[in-house]
Amino acid sequence: MARIFYHPSIDDLTMDGILYALSDPVRRNMVFRLMKCPGMNCSEVCEEQLSASTISFHTRILREAGLIHSEKQGVSVINTARKEEIEKRFPGLLHAVFQHHLAEIKAKSKLKKQTKK
Repeated sequence: MARIFYHPSIDDLTMDGILYALSDPVRRNMVFRLMKCPGMNCSEVCEEQLSASTISFHTRILREAGLIHSEKQGVSVINTARKEEIEKRFPGLLHAVFQHHLAEIKAKSKLKKQTKK
């Protein structure tokens, strides 16, 4: 029997739920990566070396917040970002969050380069 995932209606999404899900840097980076592609399986979407159960936990939080859609395809679960739906419900929210996310990534990268010298 195929696993059934819960996906909230776009009308049920809350800004608090979305911001909570994106408050974790691992989850924020997962959504950031998904927004740039048509979909990824769970192991691809997470760059960090985490256990399968931890990745599953993070994808569940993102799915229940309404940020991603998960679909079973064979033995894999393919995740996609619900960016168009979220943009329609909360215009500009994801753009603002990920603009700051990119700035944070650049600042960390710059700091790493400085400490290597």
